[in-house]
Amino acid sequence: MRVCAAGEPRLTELDVSVKSKLPDVETTIFTVMSALAQEHEAINLSQGFPDFDGPSFLLERVQYYLSHGFNQYPPMQGVQSLRHGIGAKVSAMYGCSVDPETEVTVTAGATEALFCAIAAVVSAGDEVIVFDPAYDSYDPVIRLQGAQAVHVPLQAPSYRPDWQRVQEAITARTRLIIINTPHNPTGSIWLEDDLKTLEKLAVQYGLFVLADEVYEHIIFDDEAHQSVCRFPDLFARSFAVSSFGKTYHVTGWKVGYCVAPAALSEEFRRIHQFVTFTVNTPVQLGLADFLEAHAEHHLNLPKFYQAKRDYFLSLLETSRFTFEPSCGTFFQLLNYEAISQQPDTDLAKRWTREIGVASIPVSVFYREPDPGRAQVLRFCFAKDDATLARAADILCSL
Repeated sequence: MRVCAAGEPRLTELDVSVKSKLPDVETTIFTVMSALAQEHEAINLSQGFPDFDGPSFLLERVQYYLSHGFNQYPPMQGVQSLRHGIGAKVSAMYGCSVDPETEVTVTAGATEALFCAIAAVVSAGDEVIVFDPAYDSYDPVIRLQGAQAVHVPLQAPSYRPDWQRVQEAITARTRLIIINTPHNPTGSIWLEDDLKTLEKLAVQYGLFVLADEVYEHIIFDDEAHQSVCRFPDLFARSFAVSSFGKTYHVTGWKVGYCVAPAALSEEFRRIHQFVTFTVNTPVQLGLADFLEAHAEHHLNLPKFYQAKRDYFLSLLETSRFTFEPSCGTFFQLLNYEAISQQPDTDLAKRWTREIGVASIPVSVFYREPDPGRAQVLRFCFAKDDATLARAADILCSL
């Protein structure tokens, strides 16, 4: 250690080396591809955010609270009016009566809620079942608890669970199962029979369930979202996580929530209070006002995004891509095997640079590489029609 002239010790670079807890984790592909899109001025169909703004009434209400002095800490668990609005929505949609005081917690985005739920029930030595392809935040959080993620593949092209393989993956150390429906990145959905089977397994083996339901209101072709909140014995051991950003086109606000039985919510809040403590006040109040005044918004969302899905796919009919229409989310998988044999990550980066359309490679959602996996890219269609038309015109030229 070197010594300063005044006699005080000073650390050198060698003195501050850190042994990483996640040595194999790099910058997320979403950040990489969005940065690449910006650098090359490409049409960004990679990261999942709209290129249109949220509802004007919502923006006006947030601005009202910003300019009228509502800028101090709200309650740790969330503004009361928003928690009551969430509880009323859950009851109306899923027939599940929840106590807003003890069973609803507002979080700094769904990602924080996922972290807190995993940390609340998973300990060192536990196992957590994750379905591949999986959203990239699950695995690192599991590992930070000293636990192990057990990856069970969903079956392409439907990307539905193979329940025999799930049951075979359960051991005496299995503590939690994480599900995601509607599913990112594939756009698949789980059906009622899937949730009933999950309910039986969870009860039989004494497992907790973390349901990532951030796309709950973006589901197509007259299907109903099968929330864990619909199934009493399943909800009794579940965390249901959702997102206002996805529902109201304001992903940058990073506001989500977790609905869970009181005992689980109590443990969840023990973690939450030391992660973010709370979520900004004006946005919570604005969301509460909007939820009360415009309950029809989330009810109309399936029709809104299905029209975008159908428009995007109609534009691609003359392309060489093959696809199955997305069942939910605002993502569409496109199979490019007839166009290129290049690995998906390399191709996604090359197309961003060379043709000016950015996408997300699906292979990054898998823990282990699989040489036999289909060559597919994920495209976000939460864009205005002009953006989708420009992107499709380029893709059809390949």
